[in-house]
Amino acid sequence: MKKDIQVLAFDVFGTVVDWYGSVRQEIESMSLNVDSDKFTLGWRDGYAPAMKRVSSGELGWTLLDDLHRIILEDLLKQFNISGLSERQISHLNKIWHRLNPWPDSVEGLTRLKSKYIICTLSNGNLGLLSNMAKRAGLPWDCILCAEVFRKYKPDPDTYLGVAKVFDVSPENVMLVASHQIDLKSARQCGLHTAFIERPMEFGPNRLNDVSPNSANTFHAKSFVDLADQLNCPD
Repeated sequence: MKKDIQVLAFDVFGTVVDWYGSVRQEIESMSLNVDSDKFTLGWRDGYAPAMKRVSSGELGWTLLDDLHRIILEDLLKQFNISGLSERQISHLNKIWHRLNPWPDSVEGLTRLKSKYIICTLSNGNLGLLSNMAKRAGLPWDCILCAEVFRKYKPDPDTYLGVAKVFDVSPENVMLVASHQIDLKSARQCGLHTAFIERPMEFGPNRLNDVSPNSANTFHAKSFVDLADQLNCPD
């Protein structure tokens, strides 16, 4: 089974980078006088409904940067935040370009890259993911995302699109993610799946369930653990 895998495709938000800790820290640094936990979670909670508006056809094709801005503008009204300049709002919106990696991410990805092609499979857009990778030192071989396929996960075209880009069969690709729903959708398209434990993705007040699911090909505590299981060199 391991011999079949040639490409590792990674979910990014929550799996590779700590969006909660990064966004909350920025909100607190701006002294907006709001509950930074509620603001951060509220911004993320708007993510899936916004993408659904695109997938349903209510909105035309819209980059995640622009969806984040729509959600942010609603949040600023909801939390009665006024007085920010356009420059400040734009800078805040691009916090998603500046997310910090989990402590194991760079080391684990570097080891996995020594044996496999590693790429993103994210709902983020190309500019966002490129800026993030440059800042955080994420060693991708290739950046694939919703913007490439003009579809948001869990549309099958995203998962199957990875196999098409690299001219391999779906069973030659493994999705690596910390979200069981994402992994389930990938399996339905014939991909292998690896679950990564990220119990603190949503912060200390909304802990993730990291229980193993036997349907996944691998279950790992970190990228370093996954590299160990896949016998990648140190």
